[in-house]
Amino acid sequence: MSQRFVWCARRIILTTNNTSLVLSKPIISYLNGNKPVSTTSQQSPSPKKSNVYTRSGDKVNSSLYNGERRSKDDEIFNALGTVDELNSCIGIANHYCKKVGNGLEDKLIEIQCKLIEVGSNIATPRNASHTSKLSYTSFNEENVNTLENWIDTLDAQLPNLKHFILPSGGESSVFLHQCRSVCRRAERVTVPLVTAELTEHTVGKYLNRLSDFFFVAARYAAMFEKQTENFYQQRRDDKESTLVQRELSKE
Repeated sequence: MSQRFVWCARRIILTTNNTSLVLSKPIISYLNGNKPVSTTSQQSPSPKKSNVYTRSGDKVNSSLYNGERRSKDDEIFNALGTVDELNSCIGIANHYCKKVGNGLEDKLIEIQCKLIEVGSNIATPRNASHTSKLSYTSFNEENVNTLENWIDTLDAQLPNLKHFILPSGGESSVFLHQCRSVCRRAERVTVPLVTAELTEHTVGKYLNRLSDFFFVAARYAAMFEKQTENFYQQRRDDKESTLVQRELSKE
């Protein structure tokens, strides 16, 4: 068998019995008796460390806005985490509200921004923070008034509520009901902070009113999509239970 190597730029052509094969450099190196070169040593350098993680919380404590460090299971972080969870739920609800164009999108985005401010207030204990930080994170009563105005405007367009309703009424509505439930929990875990004067009273009022807004907004979303609400009905042994529904329309 006759063989001959022909150099061709950055590769070698091995010709054997009128058959040509193109050999890459690693293969040529191997044919010459050398061990294959590891590609590990040729990897690009490690990327620059991201600012997303700091490693400072690896010892199960974290820092508040005033610089104080507390355990991650502290009641303040419990409240912060629940408010953050609520914000994520609003993002889901807003996704469906935007799809149908029910007009709630701008309100929900504004609420998400206000919840960031709620978190700033919670993360700045009112009895242990510098005056400048207290002023910067103060939560204005006007935010509560805005919610009340929204509630009044939406509720005026809805039929009177005569029954307990179940979370229902289409995708936008049920996710707004979920926001209402999570908001109630956010309020419950924040109440001890308000009572201890670690968090401003207006934050507690805002969360309380916000759950009412989500209830009204959920009903409004169902009406906008011409969906039906499911009513609560007590189950009794002497009476067959049937699902009670009503399409929302202004009577």
